[in-house]
Amino acid sequence: MNYRSFGATGIQVSEIGLGAWQLANPDWHLSDRNEAERIVHCSLEVGCNFFDTAPGYGGGVSEEILGKALKPVKREQIVICTKTGYTADGVEDFSTGAIRPILETSLRRLQTDYVDILLLHNPPRALMDGRVATQYAELEALKQEGKIRVYGVSLDWREEMELVMATTQSQAFEVYFNAFYQEMLPAFTVAQQRGIGLIVKVPLDSGWLSGRYRGNHRFDDVRNRWTPEVIARRAALVEKFAQIAPPDRSLAHTALQFCLAQPGVSTVIPGAKSVEQALDNIAAAEKPLPAECVQAIYDLWRNEIASDPLPW
Repeated sequence: MNYRSFGATGIQVSEIGLGAWQLANPDWHLSDRNEAERIVHCSLEVGCNFFDTAPGYGGGVSEEILGKALKPVKREQIVICTKTGYTADGVEDFSTGAIRPILETSLRRLQTDYVDILLLHNPPRALMDGRVATQYAELEALKQEGKIRVYGVSLDWREEMELVMATTQSQAFEVYFNAFYQEMLPAFTVAQQRGIGLIVKVPLDSGWLSGRYRGNHRFDDVRNRWTPEVIARRAALVEKFAQIAPPDRSLAHTALQFCLAQPGVSTVIPGAKSVEQALDNIAAAEKPLPAECVQAIYDLWRNEIASDPLPW
């Protein structure tokens, strides 16, 4: 495993982390906590040290599993990122007064007295303006108390990222970015210059870029939000993406390596439903994507998607 600096924070993170949304999560038709713990343990064994979760993932189950699985590990050897804005019961509450109690319950589930990174979990855009939002003062207070090391925002659009960078002291962003969604890319350079760590979420476009779904696939989990038209368009783009991928690697590795090819990116957090899937994701960090493939993926976005982005 290779490691990168998380901006200028002094934190070192594995290039591939574990997105823990799927761990024993009924929304993904998963419930086996033992398998979820094995995913965490096997990820650790091959050098993954970055774990991303949130209170609402499986109604708190994701944090509980991480807390149990990571407990034997020396705390300074792992990096935990969780979020605020939603409770484990799914109640939305981005109020300043809710940040501390939501964090405290996360700390209990995670069996730790601090988290390395705390993010506002896709808040309303009005709360991304630090000139008016009081949430950032509370996050700074929690940092000074040692309950968090770094804070920031999970978000989806370049305009949002630029606003938070311009008006807050945030040092972390979890950004929606992949071969099929590159809208935020121009802001990465500014983040890098400011010493901000970038976490890439949804790097496999919810599974499409793994190559597992070809043609008119139908979903019965949280991905059933897509219309047949969106599914057909994604399927056609997957075939074009497959033509770009080098013959010596899978579509999933190509997609993850594309994210890692961005200099400002600190870590990429694909999810995993099985140990095998987690280990395969982590193996993507073994070699870089050729420059001509990176350029071809930029071109695919610009020519086929940028003017009409795919809905998440």
